[in-house]
Amino acid sequence: MKRIKIFVLLFFSLLATGLLGCNTNNLIDTNEEMPQRNWSYVNKIKGTAEIKNPAMPVSLKFKLRHTADYRYSNIYILMHLSGPGLPKITRRYEYKLAESDGQWLGKGSGNLYTSVLPLLTNYHFPQAGKYTIEIEQNMRDNPLKEISDAGITVSGIPVK
Repeated sequence: MKRIKIFVLLFFSLLATGLLGCNTNNLIDTNEEMPQRNWSYVNKIKGTAEIKNPAMPVSLKFKLRHTADYRYSNIYILMHLSGPGLPKITRRYEYKLAESDGQWLGKGSGNLYTSVLPLLTNYHFPQAGKYTIEIEQNMRDNPLKEISDAGITVSGIPVK
């Protein structure tokens, strides 16, 4: 009988730990596949976040998957952020995707490499409301070849 109580207690402890560990606090998690692996200027990645608590810090990240045939070691993107109490913000980012020896920095699976790259960290939206985030590629090539898909993640950062 005592063994059953210990087993039940252990089972529910592990279950609670597992459920709490799965809470990702994602406000946005988009991923858009590029037609024929070609990212054109017109194919902007869009996401809308409903911010209920502007005091909560958030993390905005750019997700990118490209093939081993991507011809550059970097990528330039434009991030547009707009919403209530916020003039439209546009920022240009450059991300390094490969070392000088050609070794890809992202996580590889077969012929695809995945990178999750920071846009804004510990960011506070000015007020509650709906905010729109758009990402567009800003390279000279249009379309940019060998980009499989791209996305946006906006996650709440738990306040300790």
